[in-house]
Amino acid sequence: MKKGLILEGGAMRGLFSAGVMDVMMENGIVFDGAIGVSAGAAFGCNYKSGQIGRVIRYNTKYSKDKRYCSLRSLFKTGDLYGADFCYRQLPEELDIFDVESYRKSPMEFYAVATDIETGKPVYHKCDIGNGEDLEWFRASASLPLVARIVEIDGLKLLDGGISDSVPLKYFESIGYDRNIVILTQPYGYRKGKNRSIPFLKIKYRKYPKLIEGMKRRHEMYNSTLEYIEKREKEGSIFVIRPEEKLPIKRIESDPVCLRQVHDLGRKVAAENLKKITDFLA
Repeated sequence: MKKGLILEGGAMRGLFSAGVMDVMMENGIVFDGAIGVSAGAAFGCNYKSGQIGRVIRYNTKYSKDKRYCSLRSLFKTGDLYGADFCYRQLPEELDIFDVESYRKSPMEFYAVATDIETGKPVYHKCDIGNGEDLEWFRASASLPLVARIVEIDGLKLLDGGISDSVPLKYFESIGYDRNIVILTQPYGYRKGKNRSIPFLKIKYRKYPKLIEGMKRRHEMYNSTLEYIEKREKEGSIFVIRPEEKLPIKRIESDPVCLRQVHDLGRKVAAENLKKITDFLA
């Protein structure tokens, strides 16, 4: 049996997932591997390094810092979330990411990004926790229109949620057969069509496969949710999700709001702790 953790993105809705993960880490719940998309990658890597509370700590401390997330950063650098601040200064100087513990942990960690030339997902196993791995976390979380394209190993990459928002099928395909899935939307949610397609067509006109993927993203996402709900009813996976729509915007700088969503994640995890441990056992 291989125990897996699958982490959806959702920008600052990811604070819900961070709250769930903190409770699971506090209670010694271990996984053989985890896979994260977008915020799921940027926040989920802390499970492998074992850093309880790090995600909510740096988000509440720096959420109003213009170097972290701001229109000024977008206009100045091309990234709404400042790449140098988020993926160098923060992990290396301000709130240290424990690279040594990350490397020593036997848990596998994968980040998902989208190859904009093919429109297909790229699943990358991140073993080291610094340098190129941080670039993969950045690529996974690089939202179209508000982030620069990230180039790694000849690939041009953007947000993993474009092509595989909840990579349960991929994890099952590589042998993970006892999976916990953390979603950031309540049961029954379905995504609508992307209203920013006209702007995407202009900015990414050189990448027609990306445009096609963005046009179909809601269909892919909704189909994935249907698969998850089917697997959940079969008892094959255990799903953790908010009980109702989270009281937070995708881009949020209010520390009180961030803390509230993190606490909601903690609450849901605590209420389901025995079910989680029984399922994994």
